[in-house]
Amino acid sequence: MRRVLAVLTTMIVMTGASEASQIERACLKSDRAYGKRQLCRCIQNAADLTLTAKDQKLAASFFSDPHRAQEIRQSNSRRHERFWDRYESFGRTAETFCRG
Repeated sequence: MRRVLAVLTTMIVMTGASEASQIERACLKSDRAYGKRQLCRCIQNAADLTLTAKDQKLAASFFSDPHRAQEIRQSNSRRHERFWDRYESFGRTAETFCRG
């Protein structure tokens, strides 16, 4: 039983780790980051404070597909409207915390 519990715990931790830092990874891959690891980490910290994991996954997609952000912002979906409110809060937080 302990062995099964240990395996399950390891799987849960590894899954969480693979989902973490989505924004930071997307930022580092973007052509706008120019290798600014510290800035991308700061942006990730702001995301951790303001966005859910699901929100972060969607927001991270904007780095590779900026047009997707425009589609979400202009969407008539209530879910997208609520996301966009949180995303704007994230942007304000990142701007405040990460000014260089």
